[in-house]
Amino acid sequence: MNKTHRDRRLPPLPALKSFEAAARHGSFTRAADELRVTHSAVSHQVRLLEEWLGKPLFHRRGKRVELTEAGRVFADRLGGAFDDIDTAVRSLLSDPRPAHRLCINSLPTFAMRWLLPRLAQFQFAQPQVELRLVTSDTTVTQLVPASFDVAIRRAGGALPKGFEEKAFLTEQEAPVLSPSLASQSMIERAEDLLALPLLVADTRPGAWDRWFGAAGIDQLPANVSFQRFEHFYLALQAAVDGLGVALGPRPLVDEELENGRLVVPLAGPSLSLAPYCWIVSEEKKRDPVLASFLVWLEQAGKRADDVVV
Repeated sequence: MNKTHRDRRLPPLPALKSFEAAARHGSFTRAADELRVTHSAVSHQVRLLEEWLGKPLFHRRGKRVELTEAGRVFADRLGGAFDDIDTAVRSLLSDPRPAHRLCINSLPTFAMRWLLPRLAQFQFAQPQVELRLVTSDTTVTQLVPASFDVAIRRAGGALPKGFEEKAFLTEQEAPVLSPSLASQSMIERAEDLLALPLLVADTRPGAWDRWFGAAGIDQLPANVSFQRFEHFYLALQAAVDGLGVALGPRPLVDEELENGRLVVPLAGPSLSLAPYCWIVSEEKKRDPVLASFLVWLEQAGKRADDVVV
């Protein structure tokens, strides 16, 4: 499309890039790190731009810099222009076929320890699909329905109207600890675990009470040592590092058991927990790409269940 021609007044591009990065970060040093140049190079380019414009863009207070009012207005306009350029470049370089986007909202530990190691299998089979993985501990009813295509949660939670769920993976929970800690401890009965630090995750409250109850110990002694963590994957890492005993869910810890980073010190009990389910809206389920992902998820879950059994 032809536009009315006028002479453009454009400063040198390196100076614009340096200023935009420095303004966005509020730091010449962080701008230099982003642009992979030296701090002095950024400072020099900004100074050239100020000389070209004939006005200061930053207040310099020792090692600190702060935009002047003119610098702030210029940074806002320049940032928008750079965004437009970025959009144009991405549009030109992108595949002309529109990518199908699939947003998966998963529990954090499940995503890190089970889904992510397997997700490449689906991506290789469906390379045209743009996957987006979001982790969250909130219930599905607390999520904005339009913000995800499929959610992965445990069975038994409330569902929004118009949604359905299906179990695809079971989980069995048993004590696990590092080989070094196991070699230092005499563990023959469930009671022997009480002498070791018990690793607890806030996201799995009451887990040890349930396990010891199944082992015939209804009341834990007052002197039991607990180590508490915000997320379950932190408790598992602490177990690998020898800080105590965690309740390790299979198949989420199968890799650590196979490579010997964790061991199961007792034959039982092993508790079955509520299975993992996919949750989708009845409307979105008709999408062929989402339907293929659900089939893949169920097949991957069956393979994992067969290994555990």
